[in-house]
Amino acid sequence: MPTEASDLASQERGPDVAHELERATVAVVAHAGKSLGGGLPALREALAHAGFADPIWFEVNKSKKAPKKVRQARKDGADLIFVWGGDGMVQQCINTLAESDATLAILPAGTANLLATNLGIPKDLEAALDVGLHGPRRRLDTGTVNGEHFAVMAGAGFDALMIRDAPRKMKDRMGKLAYLWTGARNLGASRVKMRIKVDGEKWFGGKASCVLVGNVGKLFGGVTAFEDAEPDDGILELGVVTASGVWQWTRALARTAAGNAERSPFVSTTRGAKFDIRLNNPWPYELDGGARKPVKRLRVTAVPASITIAVPGAPTA
Repeated sequence: MPTEASDLASQERGPDVAHELERATVAVVAHAGKSLGGGLPALREALAHAGFADPIWFEVNKSKKAPKKVRQARKDGADLIFVWGGDGMVQQCINTLAESDATLAILPAGTANLLATNLGIPKDLEAALDVGLHGPRRRLDTGTVNGEHFAVMAGAGFDALMIRDAPRKMKDRMGKLAYLWTGARNLGASRVKMRIKVDGEKWFGGKASCVLVGNVGKLFGGVTAFEDAEPDDGILELGVVTASGVWQWTRALARTAAGNAERSPFVSTTRGAKFDIRLNNPWPYELDGGARKPVKRLRVTAVPASITIAVPGAPTA
């Protein structure tokens, strides 16, 4: 619980957030292999300075181990859970906390930090911690793919291959350049025949090299793939790329980088609440940058207002 030393600072942030913070039980679920600022020792020190000297604390060496720790933190009474790691770690925690009343606070210690970037959460330890403790709480949508929640994007084909083939050591050493390297290697990957229904109506049938679902607008490298995307409108964005080979992919990616992907003859986009994507052959897919095993069907559903996240901005009175 906070100490008296933090009372005045909390009051200055606004009555709603300050009252919530006074009652909060804080937990940290951290990927021990990720770094931000002065590292986890600096986080402990900063939390103690903020009045939380003894938070519930878990460290894992793989993001897939995070859900068990999040569930334990909830059993131990945590209602404000800091997640330290990259997009895969954040996705695992969101999947566990979705449709609960807990608040998730992101400490972006990963390579891409896509959700943090879209929400304006800074890649700075003290600033991100301040957002988690004192920032407004925003109820956001998630999507599900075959029952698993995501907050940023889901995709099959080219983007999934790019993510799958980027070795962890390369990501740690090269950062986002690792994805560009593996992406270039997969530009010649074969297309797959697919059928897509949007809200029960047939929308697409044919061969494609990538299908992408977005809950937010900015994806890899800060590129805006879905200009009208909002994470709290109850709707998901859908894009299909039919490009084949380096030349067509170059044209499609150039349009996307310019912010007008829909003008490319190799890109089709739409919006909806439910997508049923059937593939003729098993394809790998990804959720928020985390690789998943190949499947022949993706059942995608928007889940409105299903996760509470601490975001930057002035609290409302």
